[in-house]
Amino acid sequence: MQKLSHSFSGVLRTFSFWIANGTVGLPLLQGIDYSRIYEEPSALERAYAIFANVIEMDDKGTVLNAKYAERRAAQYIRSYVDSSYHVEPKFEDWEIALY
Repeated sequence: MQKLSHSFSGVLRTFSFWIANGTVGLPLLQGIDYSRIYEEPSALERAYAIFANVIEMDDKGTVLNAKYAERRAAQYIRSYVDSSYHVEPKFEDWEIALY
């Protein structure tokens, strides 16, 4: 049975910690109160989906782009709480898909 790599498990744990304590996506979310995202479970679900969909790993399961995946999730969070913010580059369908 295949399991998640320690690398991915650690990156996911860290991302979750940062989401929970209000420090995810710095500097993009610096000073932005995104606690509203906890009031809409599907919005938080989408942020996690983006993070997971963007993550890339090598053949050994080592995460190669954790900061980029975090940034893409942070861009979604920012657009969710700030309607004047425009995500660049725009999200592709595969990035926001819910599996």
